[in-house]
Amino acid sequence: MLEDRPTAASAAPWPAAYPQGYAVVDVETTGLSRDDRIISAAVYRLDARGEVEDHWYTLVNPERDPGPVWIHGLTNDVLAGAPLFPEIAEEFAARLDGRVLVAHNAVFDWSMISREYARARRTAPVRQRLCTIALSKELGLPLPNHKLESLAAHFGVVQEHAHHALDDARVLAEAFRPSLTAAAGRNMRLPLLECRPLTEWAEQSVPRQQQSSYRGGGASAGWRPSRKRPACPYPNPGRYEPGKPLKQGMRVAFSGDTSVDRELLEDRAVEAGLHVATSLSRLTSLLVTNDPDSYTSKAVKAKQFGTPVVDEAAFGQLLQDVADADKK
Repeated sequence: MLEDRPTAASAAPWPAAYPQGYAVVDVETTGLSRDDRIISAAVYRLDARGEVEDHWYTLVNPERDPGPVWIHGLTNDVLAGAPLFPEIAEEFAARLDGRVLVAHNAVFDWSMISREYARARRTAPVRQRLCTIALSKELGLPLPNHKLESLAAHFGVVQEHAHHALDDARVLAEAFRPSLTAAAGRNMRLPLLECRPLTEWAEQSVPRQQQSSYRGGGASAGWRPSRKRPACPYPNPGRYEPGKPLKQGMRVAFSGDTSVDRELLEDRAVEAGLHVATSLSRLTSLLVTNDPDSYTSKAVKAKQFGTPVVDEAAFGQLLQDVADADKK
């Protein structure tokens, strides 16, 4: 276990507003899309000052192909006897309950976790998350990049088994403790973000190619498959102007997790006459994200291009009164 380096910061009063506990989380998945599943999960519970209280790890049967085995090493044979997510949901929730979720690129881990709980018709008991990438940037750590291995090396933490959820969570917990101590020494505001649980779900049949020999195969609940939408019939009128309504033809991009299933939200935008863009460019009219300060590629480009940004709630209000496209 890494020993804290003695500094003047460690003697400073601990900020009273800091959280009382943390859950450092890592999940390995079948891939990176909204349809992918968790195949292993680990949680290190930490106290208010980042000291380890306990840890927990489980495999999860994803009921589909395990994806990039060459990265995570979890094969069909290994996962076939693992519990389904609903079978570990209660224990996982107990590990998260009342704590700030901490992860490296936390928006991804939270998105995967919240989707699994939505599939299980439950809600994860997480209200806030903290991304260690964002924290390292706030601290101004001299890292060559924002990979976990670079953060670990900075604090002298030895990584034994990269892309194994339990070891990645351990490494992150050990690197988070001195990061938290440094932030407390400066009385720095932690980059905490709200975790919004998913509230809508679409029933579907699992495509044949995704069905597996795992138990529980066949028709089940799941995310609606992505499909090609018809081209927007309206010309792009330009950027959204705050205080004015959206106009048909505007190019709208989405980034990060949303409380409403992303595809349902995109459907509403299309029905209103908007163009849903899969990437962000200088032509994008608006970015919808609940985490404008995240480091997703779309959020970063929006800042570079000066693209207007609104959150999901504001976008929902704007959808109620979309102006007609200009007549040709």
